[in-house]
Parts: sequence; structure tokens; C-alpha cells
Amino acid sequence: MNIHSVLLFILVSLGITGTATAEEWAYLDNSYLRIGIDKSRGACIGYFAPKGAKENLLDHFDTGRFLQQSYYGDPDGSQWVDKPWVYNPVQGGSYKNLPSKVTEYHSNPNTLFAKITPRNWAGGQLLSEVTMTETITLDDYFAKIDFEMNYDGTKTHKPRHQELPAVFVRAEYDTLVTYTGDAPWTGAELHRRKPGFPNESVRMTENWVAYVNKDDVGIGIYVPGITEATCYRYQEATSACSYVAPIKTFALTPGLKHKYTVYLTCGSIEQIRLRFKVLQASSADSASMPAPSNSP
Repeated sequence: MNIHSVLLFILVSLGITGTATAEEWAYLDNSYLRIGIDKSRGACIGYFAPKGAKENLLDHFDTGRFLQQSYYGDPDGSQWVDKPWVYNPVQGGSYKNLPSKVTEYHSNPNTLFAKITPRNWAGGQLLSEVTMTETITLDDYFAKIDFEMNYDGTKTHKPRHQELPAVFVRAEYDTLVTYTGDAPWTGAELHRRKPGFPNESVRMTENWVAYVNKDDVGIGIYVPGITEATCYRYQEATSACSYVAPIKTFALTPGLKHKYTVYLTCGSIEQIRLRFKVLQASSADSASMPAPSNSP
């Protein structure tokens, strides 16, 4: 997320990093995938990989990383170290690694669900006026994550780019791949880049983006309806990572309830694109079907 665009090295120099015990992680498995959340840090998604893989694709170096919800409002007098910051509910916790509070959690063999009271990233306080939820399911080669944020504060903030969601990937997945052209879902040539630091903007006109390694294998993120993203790569050896966030501009206003769905998959870039194309076509077909009739 762009809260890491500056001063990230200070976390390392101050030793502000965190880990969780095995008992604090919860996982969901099917025949193809494994996904895991850290219940000690806002139930953020910190593990995603093919079933049986030895290597995790995601990065969970501190409470600001993971795959998680994060939202932005107006300047609020808080400071991230010595940098003035804004109202910033973060699912994982604060920059000092104070974790957010999981207020409800339950699971079954098919679903993980959590409700979270987030912390203000720079201010560090729990934000009782904000409630986040996540519901995770697996379906064949896809993880489906339904996110929701309810804002019951009284202040109307100005519109800002919002991360939907923030995604941190291991540093060896260093090539960002997406389609940036004007003919989506036609098989036209993909766009590749190795992002720098700080943030860069990228179009994603097929609504997905992926990070892949030298073998062209990695993780894909599909958010229906979203056509822009922000990205960077942080290359400090002790805490290197790759970051991307699909973005949408809107304001935090009293009574706001914001819901969206994220799909994850992993594999070669050809597999990632084909799976998302099938998913998009299936969604389009469902949307175009006529409503059922009650007539005999």
C-alpha cells in the first residue's frame, strides 16, 4: 500500500517487525490451493500458494503488508515516524506493529470469516467507528475474498485513491504483468514491467494484475470493475517486497458501506489470464440471463 512509499527502512532500523505463532494462523484448503490468515494481525491474508507447495507467495513482514483492506481520509494530525499522515484504517494494525482487533472469527471446511476493528496506521488507536469483514472461500483454482468496510464516523473526508486491496508479494516475484490496452479479453499482448520505488500507476483493463518470477509463474489478482492500480518494488535486502493495489477513488462519508470481491489464482501467466477470462465470461453470462419468471 502507499503507506510504504516513504520511510519503510525505519521499520527495519527500529526493529519494528512482527511474527505470529503457528496457533495464530488459520488455513483453508482444497485440491489445488491453500490460503491462510494471521488471526493475531487483523486476520489479514498472509499465505497463498498451490496445495502442497513449500513456498508462500505472499509477504507478511509487518502489519502493513499481507493482502488486506486499507482506506484513506483527511490529514488527522497523526505522524508516521516524522511524516504527517492521514486518517488511515488498516486491517492489520499500526506502523508500530500494534495489531488490529479481531472481534469475531469462525470457520468451517469451506469458509473463513472474520470481523475486525482496524487501527489508524500512524495514530495507532483502534478505530471503533470502522468495521471490516472478510469472507474467504475456495473454488477450484480460485480463492474468493469478499471484503466489506462500514464507516460510522461523523466526518466527511475528501475523495482519495483507495486500495482494493493492498497486496504484498515476495520479492522474487518481481515482474508485474497485466493488460493495459483498449481491446480487453481478446488475447492482445500483455504489458510487463519491473516497478521501481516509490509508487507507479498502471492500467489493468482486464481488471486483473499479476506478479511473476523469472519462470513466469506467480500470483494473479482479479477485482471486477477495477481498471487502475498502483505498484512498486521495495528492494532493501532485509525487507524486499513487491506491492500492487487495484484502486478506486471515493470518499469516506458517514454511513458508508463499501463491499467488493477479489479473486486470487496462481500458476503460469498463461494459466492466470485464461482462468480470469473464463471467470469474467461466466460472470458476464450470469449478468445477462433473464430473471426467472413465475408464470407457469
